[in-house]
Amino acid sequence: MQAADAVLQLLGLRIDAVGLGRASVSMRVRADMLNGFGTCHGGLVATLADTAFAYACNAQGELTVASGFSLDLLAPAHEGDLLSAEAHELSRSGRTGLYDIAVRNQHGHQVAAFRGRSYTIKGRPVVGGQPLSTRGE
Repeated sequence: MQAADAVLQLLGLRIDAVGLGRASVSMRVRADMLNGFGTCHGGLVATLADTAFAYACNAQGELTVASGFSLDLLAPAHEGDLLSAEAHELSRSGRTGLYDIAVRNQHGHQVAAFRGRSYTIKGRPVVGGQPLSTRGE
């Protein structure tokens, strides 16, 4: 997944940890990520959270996609901030799952709350068919 994801390189996202039903991804806020008010664009905060969501729900090795998500922006992020998205599985039953992702800055202040809903495509492996959780654990 990581090698084929151009957005990771474009935004400088770093996959910090992946395990069954969980993932951690971080991003340093750059000047080119700021909106007209001088704060990090909300869409980029969503992209960070969505990336953690993707790794958490694909960790078992079966292709899983988002069926929807919601995002609440709680506080602004500024240039130079190091944002971390921590995803964890709340429920996984049949083909569907529910995940919460908290985005925090380097001071531990929560910037956003993201809730993702997933749909697993049975019988379709993630890249290479290996569970992602075997990497880095």
